[in-house]
Amino acid sequence: MIAVLAGILLAPLLPGTIQTGKAFAQGRRGTSPIQPYRTLKRLWGKSAVDPEGTGVVYRAAPAVAAAALLAALGTLATGGDALALVGLLALARGAVAAAAWDTGNGFALMGAARDLALAVFAEALLVLALLLIAQPAHSTDLDAMRAATAGWEIWSEPSHWCALLAFALVIVAETGRQPVDNPDTHLELTMIHEGPLLEYAGRDLAYLHWVAAARHWLILTLAALLYLPHADSVATLVVALPVLCVALAAVETAQAKMRILRVPALLGLGALIALAGAAAWPA
Repeated sequence: MIAVLAGILLAPLLPGTIQTGKAFAQGRRGTSPIQPYRTLKRLWGKSAVDPEGTGVVYRAAPAVAAAALLAALGTLATGGDALALVGLLALARGAVAAAAWDTGNGFALMGAARDLALAVFAEALLVLALLLIAQPAHSTDLDAMRAATAGWEIWSEPSHWCALLAFALVIVAETGRQPVDNPDTHLELTMIHEGPLLEYAGRDLAYLHWVAAARHWLILTLAALLYLPHADSVATLVVALPVLCVALAAVETAQAKMRILRVPALLGLGALIALAGAAAWPA
């Protein structure tokens, strides 16, 4: 229960820390790491908007997405099945994409279509990266996977290095960071993850902003507990999450957003790395 509450309350701090770190790296003052909390508070005090012609799909999408992420946080905290976690993340994405279709907004549809097209590659890569960790554990149970990758012995296996590289690409794809997407711009012709949110306002938009932050928390926590050196889970997260946020800020500072048509090739490269890792695992 404490782990779930930590994910609920601290998730917005991660994108805030990334934005602050990126501003510092670029020589700008930037915003405070707690800016996402201010945004959520402001949105929560405003009323929601139902565009003309929308139905139950549009109205239910924020609640469904938030419930899916809450269930994913619970799965992660209780050591549930890793593939169930992937399914919950896909459910949240699907609910938001369906809402974009319900609105009929051209730019929202464009963003949703791009997001779903990239999700075909990103979610497949996520499954491959998780299965590489499941090999030494002989299970997709998250607790078993975390125990199998504890300590330093696993780092002598080339397959674990392949899993780490593949999951690094999963991080930027699933969290919507550069070079896959640019979270700093809302330009309708280039946005991906922000596109389906264009018609939302007030509390509904607050839910969806929290969903995006919770996705950061889940993906970075998986990276810390499965792919990086770890022992005690709490100590690992206290150290690893800020380090991963700084690393993402550095990547976004050094790397511009790539053309969307090149993103599948990048994720496909990650899949090849993961498959090479599977082949390298001892029989």
